[in-house]
Amino acid sequence: MPGHADNPPAAPRAVRVANVANLLTGLRLVLVPVFLLFLFAGDGHDTASRIAAFAVFAVAVITDRFDGQLARSYGMVTEFGKLADPIADKMLIGAALIGLSMLGDLPWWVTLVILLREVGVTVLRFAVLRRGVIPASRGGKLKTLVQAVAIGLFILPLAGPWHTAAWVVMWAALVLTIVTGLDYVVSAAQGARGRSAGH
Repeated sequence: MPGHADNPPAAPRAVRVANVANLLTGLRLVLVPVFLLFLFAGDGHDTASRIAAFAVFAVAVITDRFDGQLARSYGMVTEFGKLADPIADKMLIGAALIGLSMLGDLPWWVTLVILLREVGVTVLRFAVLRRGVIPASRGGKLKTLVQAVAIGLFILPLAGPWHTAAWVVMWAALVLTIVTGLDYVVSAAQGARGRSAGH
């Protein structure tokens, strides 16, 4: 049709930072101190407060599930979201683990193993960010899910067989934490070697 050849190409649509996906990420950041307030309420072992802490933790975990899906599915991916999402995740998991260890409900070595892995992988991701992104593996996603379930079970005031079940899930989370951490290191090393060979 006449005139169409002169039309300039459409400019790429700017993605607003204030979108639903980023709001969910922000909500997760806000829920961290709320979660801690409930976790440490009373002597830290009040049944009603621990159940409330579990509910807040569960809501925060669910927002983590949905914000990434929304961002990818509806074109809401932003630089802010890429940075804030993993920070919110680490803050939630870290706060829960450290809080449980401070209350004596979870050995400190468990908290240190998980946190060292999470911090190490995060640093590794930022280190290679300019040369390429290390994609989240299926194992990494499974690790995140099992970690969340294990921590949630320890937040709840469980005893007897249920507490034993919580430890079984936590051991599974620890194994996945270590294995997937090593996998990220290997992937980063292989990617670095591949780029070196290509130059």
